Amino acid sequence: MDAGECSTSQPPNPASASSPASSSSGVWAKLVPSDPAFPEVEVAEDDAVVCSLVAPAAAGEEVAWCEIRRNAGAPSSATIRNLSSDAIIVDGTIVKQEAVDIKPGSEIVSGPQKEGHLVYTFEITAAKDQDKNNVKIVLDIENAKCSICLNLWHDVVTVAPCLHNFCNGCFSEWLRRSSSKSRDKSQSAACPQCRTAVQSVGRNHFLHNIEEAILQAFSSLQRSDEEIALLESYASVKSNIVLGKQKNQSRKRPFSRSSDETNNANLPCPQCRNEFGGFRCSPGAVHLQCDGCGGMMPARSNVSIAQKCLGCDKSFCGAYWCSQGVNSSHCSLICNQETFKMISQRHTSRLPDTVHGGNPYEKDITERCIQQSGKTLQAVISEWTSKFDNMEIDRSRLQLNNLDTITSRTYICNLCYNKFIDFLLYWYRVSMPRNLLPPDAVNRESCWYGFMCRTQHHRPDHAKKLNHVCRPTRGNP
Repeated sequence: MDAGECSTSQPPNPASASSPASSSSGVWAKLVPSDPAFPEVEVAEDDAVVCSLVAPAAAGEEVAWCEIRRNAGAPSSATIRNLSSDAIIVDGTIVKQEAVDIKPGSEIVSGPQKEGHLVYTFEITAAKDQDKNNVKIVLDIENAKCSICLNLWHDVVTVAPCLHNFCNGCFSEWLRRSSSKSRDKSQSAACPQCRTAVQSVGRNHFLHNIEEAILQAFSSLQRSDEEIALLESYASVKSNIVLGKQKNQSRKRPFSRSSDETNNANLPCPQCRNEFGGFRCSPGAVHLQCDGCGGMMPARSNVSIAQKCLGCDKSFCGAYWCSQGVNSSHCSLICNQETFKMISQRHTSRLPDTVHGGNPYEKDITERCIQQSGKTLQAVISEWTSKFDNMEIDRSRLQLNNLDTITSRTYICNLCYNKFIDFLLYWYRVSMPRNLLPPDAVNRESCWYGFMCRTQHHRPDHAKKLNHVCRPTRGNP
């Protein structure tokens, strides 16, 4: 079956699963069966899906039943996600579709009860034979994003002393706007992320190499030529630049609402200086830092406007300041209202580039399906949002927090909204009768790894030949 191009041309032979000769590169862990009559199952960095025997009676029949990934920054722990249609048991707890943490020694039952299913113990291997010169860096892509534009860095620069990283163009434009609004031109600009006074900024060549490596692995994160051209037109950091006065400045944020500096024009929260919307911050009031612009806003639980995205639990200030009548003329550290809106208030005119895992062929097929239906994209989104509100579709695949409380009246950020759109269009496609697909998509076979396939990101021929808008089915009869 062509779908095997994801990993190997054929499902692995159970009899050779524990043989060193057949061991996959990058093996870092294994599942050891309690019954020594069955083979151990190796877990590799480049293939997190576990395909193995799940029942003693099903000799020779392997099933893709879970996914195990190493936790970044915690080499002695991992995360397991159930991929089977039934429940599994992890350390005595029944696990359905959610992901849970595991550690060496964790007991994993490949089904909803021990009787009739194989029991495995999770172990992390030492990988002694691994080439020590081949260093592999595990990095959460969310930590490689600019906190100004919320995209992957482009021509990354690092500011000191806080060592936060931004796109060259984003920080250069931030610096220009901060300088134009500052009354004291000799004063250092504040870091957009933590508000520490920036003493210097320079291009980071090490992180630039990591940025390029990420783009090679995930081409869907590549920006358009127009976006890159705009960023490069803003970029002004060509070498290390020293900013402001050179003093022995503390790394801690010099901000005290109970001091005499309450009237200082450089305070990050507008309501600490003036009354807006009938409210002014009291001394010592608790504040939230916006994840979009780095500015501050008072934490107010008694207002109807949300201040945190329910999808990622991060704070965003755009909706709050709009409700208070505050705009960029009052303070430069304010997000646009479009960055944080209610789902029902959003209008979508084009598919995000990240839809269907960034696979451009699946995106094109979905666009043509919508065009053939005679509906607009927004009409399709609204229709499936109603199904979501009515609990007509399974929410387990939606990669957002607080799944059970999200509705069309929930405020979420742009990044979470793109994930929500991807989720809705996944169900739009899998629910579509095959005869309504475009002619070139009707006869495609489904990839064994479905939407979790990694090969689709670096093999255009594979991404085009096989259908990836489906669940993983590797090994299922």
